[in-house]
Amino acid sequence: MYKTFDIFFISFHSILIIFNLLGWIWRPLRKINLVTLIITGASWFILGIFYGIGYCPLTDWHWEVLHKLGKYDLPNSYITYLVERLSGLETDAQTVDTCTVVFYFAALFVSVYVNFFKQQKKSSS
Repeated sequence: MYKTFDIFFISFHSILIIFNLLGWIWRPLRKINLVTLIITGASWFILGIFYGIGYCPLTDWHWEVLHKLGKYDLPNSYITYLVERLSGLETDAQTVDTCTVVFYFAALFVSVYVNFFKQQKKSSS
C-alpha cells in the first residue's frame, strides 16, 4: 500500500512541479497555472512561517509514506530528493534550493505577465 502511495506522490508532485514551471505556455491553462503558483508560494512563505520556509504539505505527506517504508535519511528539499532519486546522482542542496527559488519566481513572473499584461497589450492594439 505504501509503495503505491510513494509512486502516487512521485508522479503527482513531479507533474505539479512541471505544471508550475511550464503551465503558462498553453493559453487555456494559464489561470490555473497562476493559481497553483500562488498556492505553492503561499505554502512556502506563509505556512513556512510556522513550519519552515519552503514548507510543502505534499512533501510532508510523502516523507510520512517514506518513513513507513523505512527511509529516514531524507533531504530538506523535495527537489533535491527528486533529482537524486530520479538521476541517482548526489546533488548540492544549496544549489538545488537556489535553482528552485529562481525557477519558481521566473515562472511566477511569466505567468503574471501572460495572464495580465500580455492580454492588455494585445487588446489595446
